[in-house]
Amino acid sequence: MDNFKRINDTLGHGIGDVLLQSVAARLRAALHERSDYVLSRFGGDEFMMLIPDVSGSAEAKDFVERVVRAVSAPMKLQQHDVLVTPSVGIAIYPDSGKNADTLFKNADLAMFFSKRQGPGISTLFDLAMNTSALKRLTIEENLRNAVSNGELTLVFQPQFNLNNGCLDGLEALLRWRSIELEMVPVAEFIQVAEESGLIFSIGEWVLRAACSQAKAWLDAGMLLKRMAVNVSGRQLSQRQFPTLVRDILRETGLPAAVLEIEITETAIMDNDTWSNQVLAELRAIGVAIAIDDFGTGFSSFSRLREFPIDRLKIDRSFICNAHNSSDDRAIVVAIIAMAKTLQIEVVAEGVEEIAQMMLLQDEECTSAQGYLLGMPLPASETLQLLNRIRLSSDSSRSQRLLRLVLPSAVA
Repeated sequence: MDNFKRINDTLGHGIGDVLLQSVAARLRAALHERSDYVLSRFGGDEFMMLIPDVSGSAEAKDFVERVVRAVSAPMKLQQHDVLVTPSVGIAIYPDSGKNADTLFKNADLAMFFSKRQGPGISTLFDLAMNTSALKRLTIEENLRNAVSNGELTLVFQPQFNLNNGCLDGLEALLRWRSIELEMVPVAEFIQVAEESGLIFSIGEWVLRAACSQAKAWLDAGMLLKRMAVNVSGRQLSQRQFPTLVRDILRETGLPAAVLEIEITETAIMDNDTWSNQVLAELRAIGVAIAIDDFGTGFSSFSRLREFPIDRLKIDRSFICNAHNSSDDRAIVVAIIAMAKTLQIEVVAEGVEEIAQMMLLQDEECTSAQGYLLGMPLPASETLQLLNRIRLSSDSSRSQRLLRLVLPSAVA
């Protein structure tokens, strides 16, 4: 049922139960011409129909269209006018599977494919169905249980101050090792999380886990100036997001000044009035704000002055060729100069070569991160890095950077 959860949440579980009973009655009525079908509630808001001796896909679609019409008709439940629609997946033996488990799985995949198309849609499972669509549905299905299954972890990438070689902060980065899918690339599952709405629960887990880890390191005597956490535009659009941040800081005990929220330039500019209000509320809590992937969103410098921002992160696409391309170098130099005028710090992302770091130092860029300076590390290895930082006393910034990142490189 496409909008069962909304009805349950707004009208109550009692109305939700009555709705399920009404839907079951309508399903039986839609199949009144046949006596050999099996109808069951498969769980939650899902029903399963087993119809023997179907002649083919045309007859199956005829049954399903009848079901969709019957279920989608308005109904009145205890003085409430309710409209629900079903998303339907169809699997036919033997083309869609030769045993019950395969048929159930493929009908479920087809149903999820229907849900992605819109309400009231039915889809027949087809082996030729788009591979990427099936992969996406499989990712979504497994991602729904990633938090409860303990499959999510954080790694931490260091950000170094280019003036003194000291650690400026850590950026918490999400990783997902699925029980079924193994290691899933970040770009793949974050997009699915955004589109499916799972980003809200996952984003909350990331924020809480990063704050808890930062507090543990501080309590252990480590020198940690900043913990940066990425936040999606959808999270930022929630009215209660600043309250969530405040509650997590209170729960974990992390000082607000240690937390930095990273938001992409595009997410801020999509609704700049609302973004300004939310960012102002976050700043009032004491949290720092950074614009991630800066330079890719085509925002004007004049508009940038309107937002309460502490740091700009230059997108890696400009950094990777800044030492070879005059155009990219000009963009990087302009961003750094503009940020100085606005008294905003700059972090360069994706620094992978010595020439890139030297250019950034010459232009007095505040900080940098990238594989040259430090790979994203699991918590245990990050603790080792923090310990080296705590014990380091080199006077040369270059020597300090080398010792901290490559401790065996400097005698």
